[in-house]
Formats: sequence, C-alpha cells, structure tokens
Amino acid sequence: MLKTNDFDYYLPENQIAQTPVEPRDHSRLFVYERASGKIEHKHFYDIVDYLHTGDLLVVNQTRVIPARLYGQKLPGLGHIEVLLLQKQGELEWSCLIGGSGMKIGRRLRIENGPEAEVIAVLEGAKRIVRFDEAIELFFDKAGHVPLPPYIHGYEGDPERYQTVFNKTPGSAAAPTAGLHFTPELIQQLKDKGVSMATVDLQVGLDTFLPVTEDNPYEHHIHTEWCSVPQETVEMIAQTKANGGRVIAVGTTAVRTLETLAQVSENGALRSWQGDTSLFILPGYQFKVIDGMITNFHLPKSTLLMLVSAFVGRETILALYKTAIELNYRFFSFGDAMLLL
Repeated sequence: MLKTNDFDYYLPENQIAQTPVEPRDHSRLFVYERASGKIEHKHFYDIVDYLHTGDLLVVNQTRVIPARLYGQKLPGLGHIEVLLLQKQGELEWSCLIGGSGMKIGRRLRIENGPEAEVIAVLEGAKRIVRFDEAIELFFDKAGHVPLPPYIHGYEGDPERYQTVFNKTPGSAAAPTAGLHFTPELIQQLKDKGVSMATVDLQVGLDTFLPVTEDNPYEHHIHTEWCSVPQETVEMIAQTKANGGRVIAVGTTAVRTLETLAQVSENGALRSWQGDTSLFILPGYQFKVIDGMITNFHLPKSTLLMLVSAFVGRETILALYKTAIELNYRFFSFGDAMLLL
C-alpha cells in the first residue's frame, strides 16, 4: 500500500520560481514519452513539434479573481485578511478568514468595499460570509490577486498570473500549465491543425495543500466546481474517432475531463457541470486524456499523485530528480512538462 511519504522529494528552495519567464513560451519544457521512455529537454515553444494534426488541446478558461481582501472586525477594528474560495449564493461566499473571534454574527468591514457578516463556521479558518453588497462590484478597488504562499514579493504585472485564454472569473489560483501559452503559439498550433477546446474548473486554494494523512487513500480531497460544454464533448468525440489525441492543459483540465467520464453513462460523454471531488491516485485508469501538459508539483500533493497515476510514481520521481539536477524551475511560475 502506498504511503503519502512515497510522494515526497527534496527541492532546493532556490528552484521555486519567484517570477515568470518572459516571453511566456520561453520557459523550459521537459518532454517524456511513456511508451518509449524517451526524454527530451526543450523550450515551451517547441511543443509545436510534439503535437500532431488532428490532436485536441483542452484548456481551462477560468480567470483568477482578486480574492484576497483586507479589512477590520466590527466592533473592535482588529485587522483581518479574507480569502474568497467559492461563491455560494448571490451575496454569500465561502472563504478563509485570518483572525480570532470569527463566530456566527460577527461583522466585518472590507477596505474599499462593503460590510459583511459571518453566517456559518466551517472547519479551521473556513467561514461562509454574506456581504451587504455583491463583492464582485468592489474587486477593482478592494481585491488583490492571491499568489501562492511559496511566491514571495512578486511585484510584476498581475495579468502574468492569468492565462491568455482566461474568460470565466471564479478561481482563487491559476491553472498554471496554461501560463506558458502565447497568442502567437496558439496560432501556430492551429495552423498545424491542432484544435483547442475549453472547460471551466474553478481552482481552489486547497490545491496547494499537502496530504497530511499517512495513507493518501484516506485523504478527503477538496471539491471544485467544473463545467464542460457540449462543443467540447463533440470535439473530444471527433478527435477520438479520427485517431487524434486528447491532451489536457493542466491537472485542472485532467480532473474535469476524467470527472466527465465518471458522470457519463455507457461511455457516451455529455455536457455537464457540477462539483467534482475526483481524487486520481496510482492505479486509476484514464478514460479521456491521452497526454497532459503540466508544471512541476509540490511534494506530497494531490497533484503529484495525479501525474504519478499517469506515468508511474517511481518514474515521475525519477523525472523530477533529473529536472532538479538540470535546474528546472518549479511550481506556478516555473517550467513545464509534456507527458505523452
């Protein structure tokens, strides 16, 4: 039985990328082909050489919202930090609140924004709050992009933490495998006959949390809302029928597409939206994707377990060891892998 420690590895701190590479597609690309075991070291713009006419890229078109808010408790005026997680209703959001005394009925005042009230206490620092006015109306003035906890002091363009194909606001973190694409690279791929389809998955901050249980199969994975439109379903079916490959851009797209297979009947995919709590671990049989583009993931994380399910745990750890030796840059602003 696999243990959580079986997904651990050592990463020198100086290889955690603190800033993105410019241009976007000049990050490095670690290519691994499962069938042959072949490894190549390229740049992301070389991905055009590995995708074929008739292949389908599936991207998560979510947009990161400025989910970090600052404010004060009422009464008392003690400072608080609020991190929006998921919208629960017209005015209600689940969130993390830093600070003590966050009981039901406690009032808050958001800097440059509305007042709010705690209406439910969840586990840990999680709360559900109801804003007096829609908080989205105040994002421009009150909101801050919530960069991951391992990125310190980044003062660059906040749009650099968005994909160029972002469309639907709702995520607390970026689908980082998509950060490497530029409009020009997308056009090159289309000119080659590679199609692109979209899904939505609202990325939550739990994506950064390590698994703490000794047995990963006992871990209660976070739930995220996702959506697959009918057009994407039809493009997947057409790609498969024509012998092309479905390649997911990021673990969020993987999770969405594999959830789609689970909720569909008799193997016939259909458009769908709802919450997913799919936890992909070694032993999982992939039903939709044939390849994935992904960044390097945190030790003992559910995302590392997901890519381990695709290429094998020992293999992925060996690949990571090679990447560390070759000074690849890790995590959200880091380099990418192409796993085929």
